[in-house]
Amino acid sequence: MLKTVENVGAATLGLFEEAGRTFNLLVLVLWQLVKPPYRLYPIVRQTYFIGARSMTIIALSGVTIGMVIGLAFYTILVRFASVNLLGAGVVLSIVREIGPIMTALMVVGRAGSAMCAELGIMRISEQVDALECMAIDPDKHLVLPRVVAGLLSVPLLTAMFDFVAIYGGYFVGVIMFGMSDGAYMNSMIDALEWEDVRLGLIKSLIFGVLITLICCAKGYYMHLTKAGSQGAEGVSFVTTNAVVLSSISVLFADFIIGALMS
Repeated sequence: MLKTVENVGAATLGLFEEAGRTFNLLVLVLWQLVKPPYRLYPIVRQTYFIGARSMTIIALSGVTIGMVIGLAFYTILVRFASVNLLGAGVVLSIVREIGPIMTALMVVGRAGSAMCAELGIMRISEQVDALECMAIDPDKHLVLPRVVAGLLSVPLLTAMFDFVAIYGGYFVGVIMFGMSDGAYMNSMIDALEWEDVRLGLIKSLIFGVLITLICCAKGYYMHLTKAGSQGAEGVSFVTTNAVVLSSISVLFADFIIGALMS
């Protein structure tokens, strides 16, 4: 019994320590953001890595998920003779919820894991320590470009996901099941309001910062965890942990934001 309590206490303390380190990294990034010199190239490079190189998977997943949502809504609405509301159901579910969440999860899987692994390898190979010895701020050189790139890339990728997903719903409703083109578009236009677009935009901005910050913090502070002495195995463990924690944080943050802004 005492061993169980000890394990729960150790896990709780470890969670608070990680949360504190992540918040500390956020403060450092915000400070380095306003502190000269300002270097644009690393941000552009990371934006290309997170944003441009994720476009293919975002497009493919967006079309597929849009078709699935369209099929699900069509199956439900046809029972109530309300098929004309298909466009409204598809666009609202995608813009408000599915688009920001799925985009963030895709970015975590494709780019977040890579960022965590890269920083973890740099930490255990003492490259981060070398930067500090050369009087180069590693948080400004390594973490800041990734967080800013996430802030810029995720909203744009979310907009792309929304567009292709709405077309996927259109394909199911209009092309597959022969629904009226005008009925689909009119219901979509009538249902979508600026508040819905704003909610999706705010979620995507917060998710962009959240996932890049967590993934960077996991790799950046790897030496302070048990995995720091395990070499390549430790990097794989930290990377997996970062992906899982980022995904759960996105889902939890989605609920909090939705509850506060509803």
